[in-house]
Amino acid sequence: MTDNQPQTILEQLGGISGLIYSTLPILVFVPVNSIFDLTVAVWSALGVAAAILVWRLIRRGPVQPAISGFIGVGVCAFIAYRTGDAKGFFLFGIYTSLLYGGVFLVSILVRWPLVGVLWGFLNGHGNSWRSDRRALIGYDIATAAWVLVFGARYLVQSQLYDADQAGWLAVARIAMGWPLTALAFLVSVWAARRADHMVKKSEPAVVEDAEDKPA
Repeated sequence: MTDNQPQTILEQLGGISGLIYSTLPILVFVPVNSIFDLTVAVWSALGVAAAILVWRLIRRGPVQPAISGFIGVGVCAFIAYRTGDAKGFFLFGIYTSLLYGGVFLVSILVRWPLVGVLWGFLNGHGNSWRSDRRALIGYDIATAAWVLVFGARYLVQSQLYDADQAGWLAVARIAMGWPLTALAFLVSVWAARRADHMVKKSEPAVVEDAEDKPA
């Protein structure tokens, strides 16, 4: 990829390795909390997140996802420390899922599906897809996939939180993390390619109509 080419959504998330790295602090936090205590678990999770950030810097990989991940782990660790309960580590993610799901749902209702808006911005295509009904429906479907992902995360994990199941919360966070993200991403790619095809297909007809109009 040249310097002039925009990054894909997956690349902005840090690639496949970035999605996998995001699970490591959780994999460390829960067992350390069980073996030692909450304070050790909090510092261990922060240490892993910091190590991932340093590793990214050394390898000169995408740094922004690692920085965001470190900040996210820091917020989760702070909440867990303040609440004095391991399950507090997952509270930020639970309500973030609710917020994201709500934003994606509203974007569908106002006829500006967020997947289409983001795709047009990242690839420089703008919002020409909104003039094609089939492209708009495709982006509605892709955005709805993200609504389902975020909604499922919130419903399942909030129930586990209320039941004080920190261990199962970790399992749910990982199982409903990058695997579901990958599925929603595939739906988004399908919708984007379909929309691009539809827009390009309709462009000749628009040009012909403009040429037929009297000056």
